[in-house]
Amino acid sequence: MNLEELDKNLLNTISDIKDIPKGAVNIRKDGQAIYRQSSPNIEIKTGETGGLLVEIKPGTKNETVHVPVILTQTGLNDVVYNQFIVGENADATIVAGCGIHNDSHGRSRHEGLHEILVKEGARLKYVEKHYGEGSGTGQKVLYPTTKITVMKNAVAEIETVQIKGVDDTVRITEAYIHEKGSLKVVERLMTHGEQNAVSEIKINIEGQGGSGQILSRSVAKDNSTQVFKAALVGKNECLGHVECDAIIMDKARIKAVPELMAEDSNAVLTHEAAIGKIAGEQLIKLMSLGLTEGQAVDTILEGFLK
Repeated sequence: MNLEELDKNLLNTISDIKDIPKGAVNIRKDGQAIYRQSSPNIEIKTGETGGLLVEIKPGTKNETVHVPVILTQTGLNDVVYNQFIVGENADATIVAGCGIHNDSHGRSRHEGLHEILVKEGARLKYVEKHYGEGSGTGQKVLYPTTKITVMKNAVAEIETVQIKGVDDTVRITEAYIHEKGSLKVVERLMTHGEQNAVSEIKINIEGQGGSGQILSRSVAKDNSTQVFKAALVGKNECLGHVECDAIIMDKARIKAVPELMAEDSNAVLTHEAAIGKIAGEQLIKLMSLGLTEGQAVDTILEGFLK
């Protein structure tokens, strides 16, 4: 399969791949799978709903499956439902993400639902990056939903990154953690212009000894708006923590809504939330080293979002 330069740039931005990677991979472009390859331990096939069914065999170690989506066709409304099953005691990484290129005035939109089951004793890292570009006035819209179940003694981490260029997004994450299971959700995003971003994350800690953590770092510039909603529900003896840290600039607006719900006397749930501007002493220190004000701001924001 030959990829155009535009396709390669989008894939590199959202998945850190410059060409077809080795191992299991599925590339979706403009609503259709254009390349699919399984590996001996990871099988990719079409599910009953028409989306992907990805099965990672029990005991698989240190393997990665790439499932990026790119949109280059203006006016497309792409909807897909994918399922991922991580077998017992496996250790794997899923690299997803969506990149939209829109040079016209029409709206391009991707709505993806990913359902993930992490079976007993398995470890999973799930990475999803979002990116929009193009010279047109048409909106780049992303509505991703992730539903994850972490079984007994399993460990999972979800990392979502909104790089830039997404005009409107609503990201929904819903999780269920069983006995001694653990889930960490890390979110990083930047909005600018008139962009709008909503994050809704809810972790249900159902099993004894389970733990859940939600960490969000964001920057809002210009007239953009952000809403961050994070809920922890402790239904057993468990540990949970929510942390939101945001930098606000210009005339942007940020709303943070952490929520803790303890349904067991042995549930320990905590939260921290902070919204503020860049500290003046940080700018002065960097500018004293020879950076312009703009360069100093960019350096601070880059370090903050890392």
